[in-house]
Amino acid sequence: MDEVAGAIADPVRREILLMLRGGRLSAGEIAGRFPISRPAVSRHLRVLRQSGLVRDELAGRQRFYVLDAAGLTGLAEWLNRFVRPAEWEHRLDALETEVHRTRRDRRARDMADERRENTA
Repeated sequence: MDEVAGAIADPVRREILLMLRGGRLSAGEIAGRFPISRPAVSRHLRVLRQSGLVRDELAGRQRFYVLDAAGLTGLAEWLNRFVRPAEWEHRLDALETEVHRTRRDRRARDMADERRENTA
């Protein structure tokens, strides 16, 4: 988990992970999207590979990188200890209640307006 946390601490590596969500990319395609040198991007890719967040696939002479989101599972589970799902559930229930109340009030107001128009 520490290795994963260290890997995602860098903004370039986080951006690479986001890029790989769309599918596999070659090292050249990844490097072409950054204003840093190709060797620097290669070092970032190595850190991501060693942390288990990406894996590489060789296709001929090209190396492609693929996101391996399973590497985030341990960190996500640890972080979930700090999230209070019941608190969020309560907030979402309150929001749902307010939405229903607003819709009900709007319908009642619209019906009253319609009755006034029909009687006028």
